[in-house]
Amino acid sequence: MTLFQQNLASLCTAISLASSPALVGAADEYNASTGLTAAGKPLGLHGVDPVAFNIIGNRALGRAEFTEVHDGVAYYFSSKANAKLFKKNPEAFIPQYGGFCTYGTSVGKKFDGDPKFSAVIDNKLYVFLNEDIFNAFQKDVAGTIQKAEKNWSKIKHTAVSEL
Repeated sequence: MTLFQQNLASLCTAISLASSPALVGAADEYNASTGLTAAGKPLGLHGVDPVAFNIIGNRALGRAEFTEVHDGVAYYFSSKANAKLFKKNPEAFIPQYGGFCTYGTSVGKKFDGDPKFSAVIDNKLYVFLNEDIFNAFQKDVAGTIQKAEKNWSKIKHTAVSEL
C-alpha cells in the first residue's frame, strides 16, 4: 500500500467515525457553536455569561479571557468572579435542556436557545428560540416545563437531525 493509499484510508476512517450516530448524538446534547473557542471546545449559550442571569437577573456578554469548560462545552463569563462561581458548581448555572429552546423541548424538538429570550425560574435558566416562542411559554410556564422535562429524557441523546 502506498503512502497516499494509507493516508486516504486513515482519512476515510476518521470521516466514518466522525459521522457515526453515537458521536453525532452526543454532540447534540448541548446547543453549542460548530466552531471552536480558544479552549478547543464549541461555545455554549452564544457567548453569554450563564452566571449573570442569577447574579444580576439579566444577561451579560461573556469574554473569552474568562472561559470555563463543562462537559465539552466552553462558556464565557463577564468576570473572573462569575467564572469561579461556575467552576465550583456548573450544574447550578448551565441552561436547562443543554441550552436548547425550552418550548421546543416541550414538543420533542431541539431548537436553538437564544439567551436574549430567557427566564430564570426556581434558580434554573431556560432559553427560547425567539420572542414569539417566549411569549407562548409565558402562557403556561409550569405545563411547558413539565412537558420539556418529560421529553428531554427521551431526546437528550438524539441528534437534532433525527427529530
